[in-house]
Amino acid sequence: MTVAIHWEAFFQVLGAALVGTLLVVGFYALGLRMLVRAGRVPVVTPAEFTDAITVISDKEAKRAAKAAAKAARKSPLSEAQKSLALVAAYACFAVCTAAVAAGILLIVVK
Repeated sequence: MTVAIHWEAFFQVLGAALVGTLLVVGFYALGLRMLVRAGRVPVVTPAEFTDAITVISDKEAKRAAKAAAKAARKSPLSEAQKSLALVAAYACFAVCTAAVAAGILLIVVK
């Protein structure tokens, strides 16, 4: 019994995985950057976990929300530029969603 490795197929899968990863991570990072430029800094409230993760205090959460609000007020962009950045952020998140959905469809359909 011999095992044959199809190297061409292996490199096709490797290339697709690398491109997909770069696409999703890159557009997600760009989307977050545009969201911040639009003045909508995402502040995530802490969740309660049991013994697994140290949760930030309410004081730290309030300080983070205050810093996000201050950063949003200091934005040098006009309202039109902020709107454009927000649309760009949503477009980046849509590209991420489409890439993930296409990957899932490739797995399910074949």
